[in-house]
Amino acid sequence: MQPENQCPKCGFQSENAFSECPRCGIIIEKFLKSGQIRNLSENTPDIPPAPSGRKAEIISFLRESVFRIHPDMNPIAFWGRVLLLGLFVFWGVRFMFASIDSNFAGQSFWHSVNLPFHEAGHIIFRPFGQFITSLGGTLGQLLMPLICMTVFLFHTGDAFAASVCLWWFAENFMDIAPYIADARAGVLPLLGGNTGQNSPYGFHDWEYILNETGLLRYDLTIARISYSLGTILMLLSFAWGAYLLRKQYRDLMDS
Repeated sequence: MQPENQCPKCGFQSENAFSECPRCGIIIEKFLKSGQIRNLSENTPDIPPAPSGRKAEIISFLRESVFRIHPDMNPIAFWGRVLLLGLFVFWGVRFMFASIDSNFAGQSFWHSVNLPFHEAGHIIFRPFGQFITSLGGTLGQLLMPLICMTVFLFHTGDAFAASVCLWWFAENFMDIAPYIADARAGVLPLLGGNTGQNSPYGFHDWEYILNETGLLRYDLTIARISYSLGTILMLLSFAWGAYLLRKQYRDLMDS
């Protein structure tokens, strides 16, 4: 009888049982039903030996989490996710091709989503001093999508939802870029209707952060780096989501 913790195709073995091989990606139950079980004693030169020990367990766990799909997803839910990915791709392309000066991210719906977490970050990090309090707004809006992505990956087992959270994480880098770029100019409207020019020192987060670190003259460069990082992460989220949907589609066709 085939062990539940060993892949019948590539021979990968783990201490825990698994339904989808984290090494070669086959669905064990479907592979067994197909009658394609190979002799595990045969040489498999096309597949390198699997890592052993704790490292193998970590790699196996991460791969299984990142590329996990729902084994029994119905077609309606699947095509709903296809439409959702299309929406985020459309939305993301608009973000990627907008200029920092246009403040497209700051005027979008997502800025209203990010703002409560930004303000909450100031409160959460207040015990750590003024500098961390100012930085805490940006940390708050970056940490929230990361927390959601971690929960979806390792608690609920929904890798596609995690890829959407990666998109949200990327968008936050685009959201903070105009704020960083405004550090010296101080013309961007802030919460309450003030601007950096007519607010007391420390009210504009990034003016304070960059001035205190001696990086104020690099505000535009840092803003471009933030926006570029957001673009790269957003493209990665597209690729991740598309791969999962392609894998899900193949599973639907095989069932």
